[in-house]
Amino acid sequence: MLHLSLEKRKWAWAYLFLLIPMAFFMFIRLNPTISSFRISLYDWNPLAPTHPFVGFENYAEVFEEMGKTRSVTQMAFINTAKYVLLGMPIQLGFGLLIALLLNEITKFQTFFRAIFFLPFVTSTVAISWVFRWLYSSPYGPLNVMLSSFGLEPQRFLMNPKTSLYAILVVSVWQGLGYCVIIFLAGLKQIPDMYYEAAKIDGANRWQSFRFITLPLLNNSFVYLIVLQTISFLRMFGPILNMTSNGDGGPLNSTTSVVLRIYREGFSSLDMGYASALSVVLFSVILVITLVQLSVTQKDTQ
Repeated sequence: MLHLSLEKRKWAWAYLFLLIPMAFFMFIRLNPTISSFRISLYDWNPLAPTHPFVGFENYAEVFEEMGKTRSVTQMAFINTAKYVLLGMPIQLGFGLLIALLLNEITKFQTFFRAIFFLPFVTSTVAISWVFRWLYSSPYGPLNVMLSSFGLEPQRFLMNPKTSLYAILVVSVWQGLGYCVIIFLAGLKQIPDMYYEAAKIDGANRWQSFRFITLPLLNNSFVYLIVLQTISFLRMFGPILNMTSNGDGGPLNSTTSVVLRIYREGFSSLDMGYASALSVVLFSVILVITLVQLSVTQKDTQ
């Protein structure tokens, strides 16, 4: 390296320092992924002395369960799809609205940013148990409020028709602040002269929003759509902490794929089946992410 030019030495040191996080990434991220695929090919019980090779039988069982009406695995995938299709658009919609409002104010903006961002950095376990208390029946604060209006108390977390939405509210609320911060950063990057020129041309606020704000927030949308979709696909913490015994009930109405993986792997000790489920979920996340990137980035090319 002593005989290299200054420019080449800079590049050499840069690659040398990049090897450290790359090695960490390979060990922490890539190695478990490969191990998960390897375990999925075995009938793997961590307490058993041997692990018979079964090939793709675990995958066949996963897809067979997915095809069975009302099976736990099928319900897990259906519920996960609901979390994504409902949670991601609602979270981004409210995040953009709040960011637009914050962008209009000049005083206490930092304070409001901190207030909205605080739930994102708060423990999911703590938030889940607080909301579990708020939802409790018949004497939880929400039910007390309903009773004051003469309405019947609701079993928010014990009713299969409402439990998923009750948990979804918590997840959307917790991640909302992150969306607000990203959108607000994107809004700050839009030059004021664009809006001034549009105003001179007679554009109203809606036209300015549609033809200036939305297109120039495209990068923020792409980033958040991909990231928040992955976040909802991996729904786990609120379900584990807000349902009875963390079982994804009632009647599997709130269970998710990640919770199913957890219970199969650590409750039933069927690591082979759990690993097969995790590989299937990884494949789903990869495909959805690639499709989202290809669709959302077309307008920027």
